[in-house]
Amino acid sequence: MSDEEYFRSCVAKERHLAQLLGHEVEEFYESAGVLWEGTTAMPQWTRDWAACGPLIACYNIPISYGSQGDDAMPDTVIAGPIIAHYSDHPSVDRALMYAIVKAVISLLEHDKAHRYPHRFPLPGRSQPAPSHR
Repeated sequence: MSDEEYFRSCVAKERHLAQLLGHEVEEFYESAGVLWEGTTAMPQWTRDWAACGPLIACYNIPISYGSQGDDAMPDTVIAGPIIAHYSDHPSVDRALMYAIVKAVISLLEHDKAHRYPHRFPLPGRSQPAPSHR
């Protein structure tokens, strides 16, 4: 996968997560890779720890590391139900952030989604009251 394809896949995961969290986002040509909701830039969950880190606590994502071969060195990160291979990402950090975002998407798409708020708070905004279904 080229760097551009990887970058686009990260933005696609961020768009998917934003939509699942109830945000209406768009991307402008002038600021490629940044999703906007109105005049507010959305977090870059797959590319920024300040954005990704809170997802771990908010959605109780367990993190562990594994090895697919006989080598004792880890070569995968496991975030909830998601396994990300280091070799598919530019760095271990990026593999971990990508796996965390995919794990949150998985949670929100499945039957446990009703336990979580519909909108994740953005910096400078207060947490909306969770709805009860």
